[in-house]
Amino acid sequence: MNNENHYDASDIQVLEGLEAVRKRPGMYIGTTDVKGLHHLVWEIVDNSIDESLAGYCNNIEVIINKGNSITVKDDGRGIPVDIHPKTKKSTVETVYTVLHAGGKFGGGGYKVSGGLHGVGASVVNALSKWLEVTVYKNGNINFMRFEDGGHPVEPLKVIGECDINRTGTTVTFKPDSEIFDTDIYDYNTLKVRIRELAFLNKGLKITLRDDRDEEDTTGETFVYEGGISEYVKFINQEKTPIHEDVIHLEGSEENVMFEVALQYTNGYNDNIYSFVNNINTHDGGTHEEGVRRALTRVINNYAKKSGILKEKDESLTSDDVKEGLTMIISCKHPNPQFEGQTKGRLGNSEVRKLADNVFSEGFEQFLLENPDEARAIVEKAMLACRARNAAKKAREITRKSDLAISNFFGKLSDCKSKDPKVSEIFIVEGDSAGGSAKKGRDSMTQAILPLRGKILNVEKARLDRALSNEEIRAIITAFGTGIGDEFNLDKLRYDKIIIMTDADVDGAHIRVLLLTLFYRFFKPIVEAGHIYAAQPPLFRIMHGKTRKYVLTEEEKDEYLASLPENIRARAEIARMKGLGEMDAEELNETTMDIEKRVLRKITVDDCVAADAIFEKLMGDEVEPRRKFIEENATFVENLDI
Repeated sequence: MNNENHYDASDIQVLEGLEAVRKRPGMYIGTTDVKGLHHLVWEIVDNSIDESLAGYCNNIEVIINKGNSITVKDDGRGIPVDIHPKTKKSTVETVYTVLHAGGKFGGGGYKVSGGLHGVGASVVNALSKWLEVTVYKNGNINFMRFEDGGHPVEPLKVIGECDINRTGTTVTFKPDSEIFDTDIYDYNTLKVRIRELAFLNKGLKITLRDDRDEEDTTGETFVYEGGISEYVKFINQEKTPIHEDVIHLEGSEENVMFEVALQYTNGYNDNIYSFVNNINTHDGGTHEEGVRRALTRVINNYAKKSGILKEKDESLTSDDVKEGLTMIISCKHPNPQFEGQTKGRLGNSEVRKLADNVFSEGFEQFLLENPDEARAIVEKAMLACRARNAAKKAREITRKSDLAISNFFGKLSDCKSKDPKVSEIFIVEGDSAGGSAKKGRDSMTQAILPLRGKILNVEKARLDRALSNEEIRAIITAFGTGIGDEFNLDKLRYDKIIIMTDADVDGAHIRVLLLTLFYRFFKPIVEAGHIYAAQPPLFRIMHGKTRKYVLTEEEKDEYLASLPENIRARAEIARMKGLGEMDAEELNETTMDIEKRVLRKITVDDCVAADAIFEKLMGDEVEPRRKFIEENATFVENLDI
């Protein structure tokens, strides 16, 4: 056995004992809501992915078991089973009971790894009702069980024999329902991330199966021999590319590996996603900065040398060259330094230059060898440049700080408070609903902006055209943040932006148009959790002096079933009218009163999925939209993005 394949107890370094994870789970997994619940799966899957990155694992299987326990199987080397020299316990027990024990701390186990700073296995164990580990190694099947937050039932033991060539680890755990708000796993949430991991790890096969569903026992398998190039194709499947092939570039410098896949479409929005060791760096960082810098420079240089961009023309900006661009940046780094607790941004300063070098060399070569595609890319950027200059002129209109001086803003009924933390704005469908909302609001903290009909579909429009639309200008000016390169989240005038539309098809369409506008032009506002959808009730139930509003048929049936039979027989049930037909008192009581209303927060956890939905619903292609509506028709009553 050579040193490369050597992996035993000496590769596992122990930094400190496991302490207080159960008391302060948020410190380790961020949250104990549904997001934290799913995070447990990623901590175990990441360990298997690390084996794949090291070259030892080809297959991973994730199973949601009946009762919502999770099993993760891999065919990696198997966790070392020998006695650890420092803890004097088996290495399996050490990995699952000692914080910061793992092959990721310079012991030689891994050159590159993701995971939560190596605390993953022990944290999952600490937050589980029970956890079982089975290791296939050296012809033996080794087993250990932990209960009640990581307490060993008995030491690691051999429970059988296996083929001498069989290796791998199987982990099954049941999250502790006393710690998490919910213990029910969502199949689609797991599927989206598993598919992403398969894209990011070329050739790795990951299978997801839901054993809670007795009809579907096969599950889904994700494997992509084209890696991130296939990821770009997946994102662009509803778009029209301006060059057929995905551009794929890769290289390494100083033990840092870079891989970039990109393709331009005829759309106006960019989709750039970056990853470090499979972790989505949603706030970018030095790897993304290096690639973006090189992209702008290389396109400008090529455009000038080829004569497409004349000397008198202004240089193309970063915004110009990324219009319509879909790009995946994947960096594999042996010692990544992340900024922020959520690992949202890569901070290694040396990576900027390394990424620039690798990308610029490959991209320059592509442009020189493919003049037709190069011209299409440059001309697309030049059109974006002209539109940007037109938008600059149109943007002047939205800069007015005194809302009263614009005639249109006779329609905005602003709140008296100037404190954004307590202020909220209702964007209301129609003038009549706007009138009722104005009368029913708390004028100290609630502003009302009625819309005339449907706003412009910004999925099919550049910024310059959007800025010439009166309704959109009104929204931009009311928010106070500015737009484009002048956007400043700190200037947002309202903590809550509440979309208030009827619960019908027209209302849903207006809501999607507004969400498209916010997602494309105000994405930081969405990401910061400021966007909400009001939930007007569907029914009013009256009995005696009691008046109860409910949001759904199911809620109505549940409430009626909870009443004594004599009261239920006399209850009056009325289907609620549209917002415009409610009087001010009804609107206040059902939809605006802070104590009684129900709001749905709009989040964009999965930007790739959100982008695909907006492309389907709002793009040029009719067929994908028809198919999406047909497939989701049963859910249309509660359609939400």
